[in-house]
Amino acid sequence: MRREVIGTVLAAVVAGMIAGCSKAAGGRQELAVENAAYYWRTDLRLDTAERAFLGTYNINKVYCRYFDVVMSDGGHPKPNATIAFSDTLPEGVEMVPTVYITEDCMHVPNDSLATLIVRRILQMNETNDIHGVREIQIDCDYTSRSRKTYYDFLKAVRRETETNLTSPSTLHPPLRISTTIRLHQLSMPAPPVDYGVLMIYNTGDPRKFMERNPILDIRDVTPYLSRLDDYPLPLAAAYPVYQWIRNIHGVRVEHTVEAEEILRVKRAVEKERPDLSRSIITYHLDKDNINRYKPDTYEAIYHH
Repeated sequence: MRREVIGTVLAAVVAGMIAGCSKAAGGRQELAVENAAYYWRTDLRLDTAERAFLGTYNINKVYCRYFDVVMSDGGHPKPNATIAFSDTLPEGVEMVPTVYITEDCMHVPNDSLATLIVRRILQMNETNDIHGVREIQIDCDYTSRSRKTYYDFLKAVRRETETNLTSPSTLHPPLRISTTIRLHQLSMPAPPVDYGVLMIYNTGDPRKFMERNPILDIRDVTPYLSRLDDYPLPLAAAYPVYQWIRNIHGVRVEHTVEAEEILRVKRAVEKERPDLSRSIITYHLDKDNINRYKPDTYEAIYHH
């Protein structure tokens, strides 16, 4: 009987994985069609507008920043800005624990870092009664200098999830591991993860804000378009809906991307790689961001 039950569960897991993806014309795996949003505040607390936004645009996944990992004064990675959970996500919305790691944490290998991060995530889930987590995302602006260390770290994260989620008495489907992919990282070999989130924001040089918008400008995206189709990793696409306020020489400067610029970039990347229309994410879930754009704009961003 036990063998039959295990076989049934395994079959269900495999069927779910198959149903959640498909193949592109060139044989590359595609992500499931879904809408998502990032949550990048230090307290999970949703107001009425934010809950309504999730329902209106059929958002079924929230990438929630659990904490950052930064380099301490002593030269060791440490957690920072850990989120508090004053609220819960609506039923049916998947929570994806997301950890941002500063690039300098990847200059030197740290054999215990993956263990510490995964165990901290699992402990936060247990403490805050968060169930049904199926994925962990790591966000890092890795460079050619840190790439190998970072990729080794991602492999260690996967090994650690397999170790912590498997015991003789229970059967767990494997956790998916994803990572962010910045445009400049498209020229590097793909990381060892299940899929990447292409960050289509923070594309410009903040020092040249008088010339173009540092959050998003199609002139900064265009040079990378030719690399999209050949990139072997399944990709979701993340677009900016936030405002960046800076004080430059005593002058308040507000950076906000016009709706048409977001949609123009979206059309350009999807023309080069049509499967980037399947999994759409906005950065980030916040009442002010919701009110910044018209419903028609959000409908167009989330259009598949």
